[in-house]
Amino acid sequence: MTEYFIYAFIYLAAAVIAVPLARRFGLGSVLGYLIAGVFIGPIIGLVGDETTSIQHFAEFGVVLMLFLVGLELDPKMLWSMRNRLMGLGGLQVALTVIVVMWIASYFVEQWTTALTIGLIFSLSSTAIVLQTFNEKGLSKTEGGKNAFSVLLFQDIAVIPMLALIPLFALPELIDKAQQVASSAAEHHESLSLVASLPNWAYALAVITAIVGVVFAGHYLSRPLFKFVASSGLREIFTASALMLVIGIAALMSLVDLSPALGTFLAGVVLANSEFRHELESNIEPFKGLLLGLFFITVGAGIDFYILYSHFFVIIALTFAVMLLKAIVLLLLAVIFKIKNSDRWLFALSLAQAGEFGFVLLNFTVQQHVLPPQIADPLSLVVALSMFLTPALFIFFDKVILPRYQQTSNQREQDQIDETGCVIIAGAGRFGQVVNRLLVANKVATVVLDHESSMIDRLRQINIKSYFGDATRPDLLHTAGIEQAKLLVVAIDDKIRSAELVEYVKHAYPKVKILARAFDRGHYYSLKHAGADYIIMETYLSALELGTQALQHLGFSVNKAERQRQKFMNAEAKGKHSLYKIWQESTSDDRFDSDYRQLFIELEDELSQIMAFEEEEPISSPTQNSY
Repeated sequence: MTEYFIYAFIYLAAAVIAVPLARRFGLGSVLGYLIAGVFIGPIIGLVGDETTSIQHFAEFGVVLMLFLVGLELDPKMLWSMRNRLMGLGGLQVALTVIVVMWIASYFVEQWTTALTIGLIFSLSSTAIVLQTFNEKGLSKTEGGKNAFSVLLFQDIAVIPMLALIPLFALPELIDKAQQVASSAAEHHESLSLVASLPNWAYALAVITAIVGVVFAGHYLSRPLFKFVASSGLREIFTASALMLVIGIAALMSLVDLSPALGTFLAGVVLANSEFRHELESNIEPFKGLLLGLFFITVGAGIDFYILYSHFFVIIALTFAVMLLKAIVLLLLAVIFKIKNSDRWLFALSLAQAGEFGFVLLNFTVQQHVLPPQIADPLSLVVALSMFLTPALFIFFDKVILPRYQQTSNQREQDQIDETGCVIIAGAGRFGQVVNRLLVANKVATVVLDHESSMIDRLRQINIKSYFGDATRPDLLHTAGIEQAKLLVVAIDDKIRSAELVEYVKHAYPKVKILARAFDRGHYYSLKHAGADYIIMETYLSALELGTQALQHLGFSVNKAERQRQKFMNAEAKGKHSLYKIWQESTSDDRFDSDYRQLFIELEDELSQIMAFEEEEPISSPTQNSY
């Protein structure tokens, strides 16, 4: 028992040290886990023989991850993305299998062996890619969405792969296995309901298991969760969620199917359940911990003896696989019109082999399809390609993305062929709303933005706008700043927006400037620069929501409105005092102790004002900005 505590401490300590360091240096948590595993395994040898056993346990993290992925997939959404799912995902798997199989056929005798290798390397790492996308905020990009479609198809494709691979069993491997079967059976007997069944019965058992998962998920899980939820005990709900996942994984294992694919299917079935969010919140911590443990065991399980013995072959195979997959993905990106940096994100993010590669390799050995002398080096290729994947994301961030951003910025400014009485600097979500309101009321506007992709999207929906940097005096002149009545500043960059306000107020003092501020510091900068009207980006929406909250808590509509007006009056008065303190401050941090002290005093005064009941109507604030 003591040794398990020691091993648990070693694995957790390695993760606690390595992962924060990796994140700090921009390497991502996945690479941190892999480095931790390599360090405690092959390098200093703190762990070793138990790694394989722990990896089997840690693979449950992949099972939980696919269950959570399934929960996010509404069947209607799957149908809506069928073109990318079947077209992009199907072609990626098919083309990769064909190319890898063609090359592998030069090195192995049986075509079935070459096909199996192609199937293994056609898959990418769902765990690494999705986790990295979430950490870097790439999930909503065009490249990220297309990569997710391919990963989803790959995960589904594992089901027919697992059914197909046993048909490729090699007679010589079967004979060798039969020679040691009797002695092996004395030590270990694997639980299976289909081990001795004929093919037709095995197929029937598999279909029955899948139908059972769908039926139980749709009809039986809801009454179960309602019963458990009625107890009011969160830990019992957590236990029932884990029971569901573990039960499905066990059922899939008993019929020799992948547990991860069974739980993924269950997740899809439960995607429309009213308990979906509760299931996610209860399983997420277990998934994160076990997934991290899985990556540590991948790093710790690297056999340096095989790596040293076939170093150049394994390294060459690793780079060859990643290069071939990247080429196939780039080709598909061109065909499906994935453009600019999204094309490279799509290709680089999926260029590795995946965690299901380990599952398939173990399965091929068990089913006598690949001999261990081939499967072991291929396992190293899978591990090394996963190990190198964070480096591809770093390459994308540091090399690819800046080049496309630079190219976008070097695009020549548009020729402005009309002028308007209002110039809107910034065509983001804020500027768009202002522009739509003005245009709908027959007000002529000129919209400027320095993000070419934003301008292109607006033109696709017939919103006239121009590419160019609104802070440049020549562009403002072309846009008609001399004749304009208003300048609306909705630029995302705080410094540039303040500089623009200061320049226009100095050069064209008759032009009224209305500006959007992100926070108090930005508000003060814009006010100091001379803006005539400033609004905090979230002020009015937050105030409206707060007023609704008061009403839902029992305040009458009239009282909630009175409290809203008193808050606005106090806020407007306090902002003037806070701005004066901020303006007079000489320290580097203008939000110094004097500012903080005044803020605290104003908050106390606000509480007293809100507690005071007045019978007279509360007048609206007279200040011209919020």
